[in-house]
Amino acid sequence: MITANWQAPANIATLSTTRANGVSMAPFSSFNLALHVGDKEADVLANRNQLARSLPATPVWLNQVHSADVVVVDKQFDHRQVCSADALYTRIANQPLAIMTADCLAILLCTKDGNEVAAIHGGWRGLAGGIIANTLTNFIAPTKEIIAWFGPAIGAQQFEVGNDVKETFLELAPAYGTAFTVQREDKYLADIYALAKLQLADHGVLDVSGGEYCTVSQPELFFSYRRDGQTGRMASLIWRK
Repeated sequence: MITANWQAPANIATLSTTRANGVSMAPFSSFNLALHVGDKEADVLANRNQLARSLPATPVWLNQVHSADVVVVDKQFDHRQVCSADALYTRIANQPLAIMTADCLAILLCTKDGNEVAAIHGGWRGLAGGIIANTLTNFIAPTKEIIAWFGPAIGAQQFEVGNDVKETFLELAPAYGTAFTVQREDKYLADIYALAKLQLADHGVLDVSGGEYCTVSQPELFFSYRRDGQTGRMASLIWRK
């Protein structure tokens, strides 16, 4: 498993899983944590139980739908429900927040005082829809007091998109054009790490770490929907101790 390499307070814990050391069979081999991809439920639950041994409590999972919706996990939150949303925020201690990915970008956030944390599922649709801004509005601390870490995602040399994706971001801000490189006619390589970093900077979050992995080109470590189609999901988690 991977932990965030960032300058977070001592009471902030993170964990990002790889595909290794689970019980799922191909094409979900082996540490698949997603119930929605066609894997055997018993195998997924066994993997989740194994993950739980590294956590202080059962994590909050989402039904991720590439939206810009954020769930606030507070004392009134019903842990029996699985919300359809793409980000989680909490000030509760020892409550892990989980985001599943297999090419999309997991963004973990915390405040420099260690009192607030969030986890974002950053697919391109969510980024374009405002998932980062919507998550940041829940923080009490000013954005200059928030730091971010990027979990494993599709690398800039692998994420080919059409002109529609580029134009969607250019309509938001011309500066986002720097995250796209011409590949061939009407096709571009998109840097999802750069897009997220630009958006965070636009909202005052300048302390950003991570972004060194590529899920597509590291098959021994990561699931990749772009590479394999039917496959499992990793999870990136954050919590306050």
